[in-house]
Amino acid sequence: MALSPSLFPRQSQSLVMTPQLLQSIRLLQLSHAELEQFIASEIERNPLLEREEPDVEAFAPAGGGAEGDFSSEAIAERLDTSLENLFPDDPGTQDPIGPDLSAQWRSASGNGLAIGGAEDWNLEAVASAPPTLRDHVREQIAMAFPRPTERALAGELADCLDEAGYFVGELQEVAERTGAEPKMLERVLAACQELDPPGLFARNLSECLALQLKARDRLDPAMRALLAHLHLLAKRDFQTLKRICGVGEEDLVDMLAEIRALDPKPGAGFSTAPADPIVPDVLVRPSAEGGWTVELNPDALPRVLVNETYFASVSTRVTREEKVFLSECLQSANWVARSLDQRAKTILKVAAEIVRQQDAFLLKGVRHLRPLKLKTVAETIGMHESTVSRVAANKYMMTPRGVFELRYFFTTAIAANDGGDAHSAEAVRDRIRRLVGAEDAEDVLSDDSIVDVLRKEGIDIARRTVAKYREGMNIPSSVQRRREKKALAGAGA
Repeated sequence: MALSPSLFPRQSQSLVMTPQLLQSIRLLQLSHAELEQFIASEIERNPLLEREEPDVEAFAPAGGGAEGDFSSEAIAERLDTSLENLFPDDPGTQDPIGPDLSAQWRSASGNGLAIGGAEDWNLEAVASAPPTLRDHVREQIAMAFPRPTERALAGELADCLDEAGYFVGELQEVAERTGAEPKMLERVLAACQELDPPGLFARNLSECLALQLKARDRLDPAMRALLAHLHLLAKRDFQTLKRICGVGEEDLVDMLAEIRALDPKPGAGFSTAPADPIVPDVLVRPSAEGGWTVELNPDALPRVLVNETYFASVSTRVTREEKVFLSECLQSANWVARSLDQRAKTILKVAAEIVRQQDAFLLKGVRHLRPLKLKTVAETIGMHESTVSRVAANKYMMTPRGVFELRYFFTTAIAANDGGDAHSAEAVRDRIRRLVGAEDAEDVLSDDSIVDVLRKEGIDIARRTVAKYREGMNIPSSVQRRREKKALAGAGA
């Protein structure tokens, strides 16, 4: 059979991922903070895109005219006083500070200072930024190291501190960079470890705790042995620890109490990095007619406007290249506005279905959380499962029972042994947590015992599943819990 080229028409279908579609998909899964950054960057590069300003009706003129009356007489009438009384200017009063600085501070609002008035000006009332860990350390280094060379090396070591106060650098690398002798660096590091608060410049947790105990004059041989075997403490292997430390049970309990009183992160108190607050995307409230009201959080709903007026006024008097640029900006701005609107509608649609599915949880608590799959919600609201997955990521819902990530409501099902409704994995984990929390030293539940209790409550679960859930919640085994509870009971006695 001979092969020869030929031409013939053929129809086919294919999904083409345009840049706009890819961007829309990425926009759907952004968190609130990431979305704010995206909008800020779009507004910065697109002159036709701007944020929708809040309502300013409170500042509108009372007469309803186009402009307000801002004459001195009108202001005096509204404030029931004159401008002279508002801004007294006594020529006989002298400012205790320079006139330029005084004028700047007098114009600042909310500083709470009386400058140039009857009250004395107090410099201590001026708010200052809290000191950082490095600021705190460098102030002490300047006093603790009189020699310039050692003071410079201590500054190099201070630059290797992490937020918890640990020394995370390498002495060999610092020695190569500075040309200092390793022995000198060891001496400088040892001196830095005596700075306040105790525990700074430690290279690991054991050394950090040892420095704090040394400052309390409690670093005896038994404590050294305990700090050298922290892995046994994590396992709650108290019998082995008593043998290694050479102490009795009562002494070991006292030693453990001292360890708990120490600070494993001595530098964390100086951290000035603000914590990012969680802004819920959806608000759920009880409805007056029964059921639930589901709405988007206005604070998490960015609004943008397309300035078509500016486009119309500018596009008539620009060059061809500039007009092409403005047309692209107009198209991009319209796409951003439509994508944000579609994103809001999609989030609200998914959240409303989650609330409908998890009505029992909202009424009665986590033990009534139903098993729920992404596919179930997707089929109910007529969306693709991947779309629901993107919506559930990094989105939060405020309910009467707290703030939850949308993914929290999607859990696997555990069958009921009586043929009833399946149980949510999260509800089962909560039940295991409650059973363990109700134990005492004489009645610690093994995994098999937990399985028996759950099966009596209608939950068909395997022992390995109980062990997996327990380990996922950082709950130690029954043997370790029994040791710890006995030790705590001895300490209480």
